[in-house]
Amino acid sequence: MEPDTETAYAEYVRRSWPSLVRAAVFLGARPHEAEDLAQTTLVRCYTGWSRVSSAENRDAYVYRMLLNCLRDVRRTRWWKDRQYDVPVDGSRTAEPDASDRVAVADAVHRALGGLSKPNREVVVLRYFVQLSERQTAEVLGVPAGTVKSRLSRALAHLAADDHLLDLSGGPQ
Repeated sequence: MEPDTETAYAEYVRRSWPSLVRAAVFLGARPHEAEDLAQTTLVRCYTGWSRVSSAENRDAYVYRMLLNCLRDVRRTRWWKDRQYDVPVDGSRTAEPDASDRVAVADAVHRALGGLSKPNREVVVLRYFVQLSERQTAEVLGVPAGTVKSRLSRALAHLAADDHLLDLSGGPQ
């Protein structure tokens, strides 16, 4: 890779790393798995940087790569056989504001976990990654109307989710 191209790639990695990791977490990966997925995605970007950098919508192209990496990992035997961590017993104490953040994050993760995979992908890409409807449609390879209908169903499901209702104090 030429020095100018490598500099452009390095800048892209610095700028996109946090949002790729965050998107992977909201798509259902644990934090360490999300970092692995982001790293794998960026390695794939490096090997195909000419295609990535010339893409009409680079971010949509890269998020599609992230989704493909996630799907590849979930197809492996390791993913199916992995042991789930035992939940923390609650014996540790945290500052009130830290515990509130943990409670909100947990509620969001549980609520997103209640969505179907296609609906969760749409919510994460639209609201957590902040892609437009058109960009989300490009990433998922579906029409924009499908993004809108999935988003509508997902938001209706989230609005009635018990985990989120507990945070908001119940239905209004």
